[in-house]
Amino acid sequence: KAAAEKAGFKAEFKNTAWDGIFAGLAAGKYDAISSSVSITDERKATMDFSDPIMSIEQMLVVAKNEKATDLAGLKGKSIGAQIGTTSYLVIKDVKGFKAIKTYDEVGLAMEDLVKGSIQAVVADSPVAVEYTTKNHADKIKIAATLKSDTVENIGIAVKKGNKEVLDLVNKGLAAIKADGTFDKIKAAHKMQ
Repeated sequence: KAAAEKAGFKAEFKNTAWDGIFAGLAAGKYDAISSSVSITDERKATMDFSDPIMSIEQMLVVAKNEKATDLAGLKGKSIGAQIGTTSYLVIKDVKGFKAIKTYDEVGLAMEDLVKGSIQAVVADSPVAVEYTTKNHADKIKIAATLKSDTVENIGIAVKKGNKEVLDLVNKGLAAIKADGTFDKIKAAHKMQ
């Protein structure tokens, strides 16, 4: 909202299921995706990205009483992640889990963790911090930041070739970074 305001346009938001979000962008159902989208080479082939908004990491979230401090400590246990995300890619080929459960929305994975249906969730750092400090601070905790090569830049995705929207988004992002608005937003939401 802040970037849109600074760039002189009004952002209208639509909640969309993650599993179809990129197809919706390609089909023109919306102009951009702003949902902690990691900028990857694979994604760059089919969409364009704004300047990076911030860097994030993948974090391992577990129940308060869980002793595991890494993925290896969860051998024989069930772990979850949102399907089609870089969080899922971190765990999809790891051997030794009882099960890897995928979710349409990361909040559903966190709810299963709280209920004890799974023993861990891998999520982007802003999401992990949000759930462990606000939503379920008394029940779950961050056990680890996963290996340093999981640092990713996130950005706003636009349809390949949509320079008009991309330029507006970048203009707004540059403005909120320059005037301190972005730092205030990060601090208010305890983002890294």
